[in-house]
Amino acid sequence: MGYAYNLCKYLQELPEHQRSDAVSSMVYEANARVRDPVYGCVGAISSLQKQIDSLQTQLALAQAEVVHMRVRQFTSSSNPGAMDMAVDQVTMGESLWSC
Repeated sequence: MGYAYNLCKYLQELPEHQRSDAVSSMVYEANARVRDPVYGCVGAISSLQKQIDSLQTQLALAQAEVVHMRVRQFTSSSNPGAMDMAVDQVTMGESLWSC
């Protein structure tokens, strides 16, 4: 029998509440394969992961710049303990690497 028969048989074996998600997944995978015949969904996932990595790097750099600006602001004051206060503020705040 054909591919359509196997597909229908597969869907009938699934619990009814999962069939809609299974069809949506198959349509997504088929569209991904049309866009990228070699890698399909894996290519799409890889591309999204690269975007996430890039955005996380940008966020870390921005957070580091904020810390740098805070330290510079406190150390430019005439208070001799300003550097300690700046470091305390940074370490007491939210972690730079939390998402």
